[in-house]
Amino acid sequence: MRARRRNAPRSLFCRLQQQAPEASLSAWEWQVFCKNTATGEQMAGCLGSGGDITYLSWMLSAWGWTLSVSVFALIVALVVGSLMGILRTTPNKWLVALGTSWTELFRNIPLLVQIFLWYHVIPALIPPLKEVPSFFLVVLGLGFFTSARISEQVKAGILALPKGQRYAGLAVGFTLPQTYRYVLLPMAFRIVIPPLTSESMNIIKNSSVAFAVSIAELTMFAMQAQEETSRGIEIYLAVSLLYFVSAFSVNRVAAFIEQKVRLPGMIGGK
Repeated sequence: MRARRRNAPRSLFCRLQQQAPEASLSAWEWQVFCKNTATGEQMAGCLGSGGDITYLSWMLSAWGWTLSVSVFALIVALVVGSLMGILRTTPNKWLVALGTSWTELFRNIPLLVQIFLWYHVIPALIPPLKEVPSFFLVVLGLGFFTSARISEQVKAGILALPKGQRYAGLAVGFTLPQTYRYVLLPMAFRIVIPPLTSESMNIIKNSSVAFAVSIAELTMFAMQAQEETSRGIEIYLAVSLLYFVSAFSVNRVAAFIEQKVRLPGMIGGK
């Protein structure tokens, strides 16, 4: 058994190491992105034409799927996570228990396991979900996983406010929901923008698990394109760059928003 394991097929990383010693900047074949995915022939236009698909156009399409999964999952995470975070700060112990149970459930199961549960197990228990495209199942899985983390951050943001803010809202005649809407949440969300920025960046990186259920996103593109072209260095460098650009763009946008809505008296505020 041990000998069999030692002689197992070499992994992608081993193949990359084989390429690395003889690879130099001049030896890298960046023209691989202009090749036809069906025939492997070099094409004049790297974006393809007449129905022909190049590896560059395939990679850009995969990038679109990555961003789509990330955006929709982030919307789910913000809505559900904010709701659960609010429930955990209410005076009602049953609502607190509901929010806490949700948070503990989804943050203590690995993300990849949750994706498989949504794809294989839950549709077997709820047959109508068998007709739901895997894209939406991944969005739910990734969104609910991230919602547990956002729940913690929203809860922390609300509890960081002075208790007098809640009492002031109730004193002027607001109901408890109105106090949350008009008094507590506008300030709490300003406080938690930095951790929400991190979660927005993480959700882009975590979207790579979608390859496990055949979503044609960047990681699946990289795996398949590397197998077809044997140009793992170029493929994975390009995919890594797109992940970096996506996450860094989110970081810069969030930093701009944070600067514009920062409360007076906060660190760095005016």
